[in-house]
Amino acid sequence: MNFLERQIEPKKQFSAGIRPFSNASLWAMIIPLLIEQLLQVVVGLADTLMVSYAGEATVSGVSLDTMIYTIFIYLFSAAATGGAVVVSQYLGSGDRKNADLAASQIFHINAVLSMAFTVGMLLLGNAILSGLYGSVEAEVMDACRIYLRIVTLSFPANAVYNAGAALYRSMGKTRTTMYVSVAMNLFNVAGNAAGIFILHAGAAGVAWPTTISWYFAAFVMAALCLREENDVCLRLKEAVTFRKTMALRILKIAVPGGIENGLFQLAKVALGSLIATFGTVQIAANGIGQTIWSFAALVSVALSPVYITVVGQCMGAGDADAADYYMRKLTRLTLLLAVLWNAAVILILPVILPLYDVTAETKRLVFFIVVIHNLFAGIVQPFSMPLAAGLRAAGDVKFAMYSAIFCTVVLRTALSFLLALWLHMGVVGIALAMGIDWTVKAVLDLLRYRGGRWRSLKVI
Repeated sequence: MNFLERQIEPKKQFSAGIRPFSNASLWAMIIPLLIEQLLQVVVGLADTLMVSYAGEATVSGVSLDTMIYTIFIYLFSAAATGGAVVVSQYLGSGDRKNADLAASQIFHINAVLSMAFTVGMLLLGNAILSGLYGSVEAEVMDACRIYLRIVTLSFPANAVYNAGAALYRSMGKTRTTMYVSVAMNLFNVAGNAAGIFILHAGAAGVAWPTTISWYFAAFVMAALCLREENDVCLRLKEAVTFRKTMALRILKIAVPGGIENGLFQLAKVALGSLIATFGTVQIAANGIGQTIWSFAALVSVALSPVYITVVGQCMGAGDADAADYYMRKLTRLTLLLAVLWNAAVILILPVILPLYDVTAETKRLVFFIVVIHNLFAGIVQPFSMPLAAGLRAAGDVKFAMYSAIFCTVVLRTALSFLLALWLHMGVVGIALAMGIDWTVKAVLDLLRYRGGRWRSLKVI
């Protein structure tokens, strides 16, 4: 008997020791997400490694460009996550009709956003690059323009994939998203290898496989979401129509997350324009470092959707005690896994760095900033990212947004300029500012969680 089939009053279930999610069901969600996230960062590492053979100018251009590109990916993800919270709560309450409607509106919202952003970036992309990175070398700027123009075409596909993946994760079917991700990333890696080593296409050799692989994944996820036998499914009639009440319910959750993620990436872009003044060595080190940092963040990123599914369904069923129990349980698990994982990444760093075709000075700098980053990612990040996802799943989205804006946009940006520019610490200062940002946010999120106000919030 699954969670939705239980008709006993949720709080009595919990008091009697019958918890909605067993350890086995939690691990059934967690393991595929960890594998999926690991595969994504491995592919990111492979991309960076292959691009490094096209020269440091190309590495630098693609890394600067990715900061802009990721803004839009985060916006699509935020809209999908907002929808996933609503879908999870309807699943918890047993309301299939509204769950289907919410699922369909995720696709509608993301489709509209992606088309608007695609047109906007195709028209204004070069001007934005010139304004942000006008001081970089000509070769770096050329790589930026080529990469951004091509990957902008992937926005609609990325939006559809994010909507479908969020829908499947809200049902707890993370194994399906893992399989789709495996296929997409294998295609991407093969395409990158051909683009760099056979066609010698530089930044374009990475951009085109990325774009095509997103369309493949989007098609597969959309087809899967149409299956009637799912706990919740995509209804085409509802997806092509704007349903104001449901859309606003989703946007109430999604907009704060979108603002948070958008400002986070804008702050990274601002810092990217600062890094662009440090010279090619530091730009390249930062680009490579970011790829390895993705490894460090793997556990926290992978566990966050589990909080959305579990806490969302518990709150939808009206069982705040169960939601509280699982937030504590998942946070302890995230911390343990993050410490072990980040220690392992630091240990294998001497094996990874020689694979990059960059100068010894760049490699030394990468090693230093990765060690700093991983120490914070192992000990602090579990409290500043996944726990915040649990608060959002309960409907406490405004606090998560305000704390993130203060820590990321104000604190991190200010500290980055202070440490990197005025104290002449360069990208090392950027890494330290990031760690301090996470530490302060972790304290704020823990205080908010312990305060308990999230227990009384309503989403549906």
